[in-house]
Amino acid sequence: MPSNDFSIHTDNGKRRLHNLAQAAHCAAQGKVGSGFDVASAVSGSCVYRRFSPSVIENLADASSKGFAESLRKVVEDEGVWDVEITKSKVSIPKGLRLVMCDVDCGSKTPGMVKQVLQWRKQNPQIATSIWDELQATNSRLAAELVSLSKAGSSNDYDKLRDIIQENRKLVRQMSRESNVPIEPEAQTKLLDACSQIKGVIGGVTPGAGGYDAVVLLIEDKAEVVESLRDMLKDYKFKVKDVETVGSGRVGLLRVREEMEGVKEERIEDYSEWIG
Repeated sequence: MPSNDFSIHTDNGKRRLHNLAQAAHCAAQGKVGSGFDVASAVSGSCVYRRFSPSVIENLADASSKGFAESLRKVVEDEGVWDVEITKSKVSIPKGLRLVMCDVDCGSKTPGMVKQVLQWRKQNPQIATSIWDELQATNSRLAAELVSLSKAGSSNDYDKLRDIIQENRKLVRQMSRESNVPIEPEAQTKLLDACSQIKGVIGGVTPGAGGYDAVVLLIEDKAEVVESLRDMLKDYKFKVKDVETVGSGRVGLLRVREEMEGVKEERIEDYSEWIG
């Protein structure tokens, strides 16, 4: 495709990439899920509000005649996408970083999301109450991160810890009410164990939750990372009475947060990875 039609170096190019990726994501997951992972992959760390379901609900089936033209119209129609992606409302303060712990014990995300949405539909009062409190807590978390970023280096993370704990409390309440393992007991024990390590601010089960992973906000110090690795090396992740796949081992991935989003890489930089 000509660069004047599509380029990740332009806002219009990123918009098209985002829209196409969201359409593909919805097709793959049965039109469930927020799509935040797609938005952040394109734009980097951001505050995100999902687009209306009506944006893609009339998209033709991939096997039907006219699908390509239907997809093109949806992807290129800027007016129909009411998604909100705001980068200025969140930031990772200097001195902190995000890390991901992978749990070798999977969950079926689309199925979990459908169960939560069904529960929300059947129990609108309690669901709306929890949803609203979670929204308020997430907004407070983003605001505190921005405040710490503006303040420069700081060692006062008590407010951040309290907000993360409040967030987890609400997620556990949603887990109980919906009977969906968003933060199941095994993950609660893992997060609590990680949070006891000096330099770990707190953590959550990302995305739809479940048994796949936890994400931690930590002080950006080598000794904190090493303490985590040492603890997880012998950690035993135990799940009772739940059908899962994997060994239950927990590993700290060599990844961290990224504010930039999609970018063009040089293949030469990965030559040592190529056999």
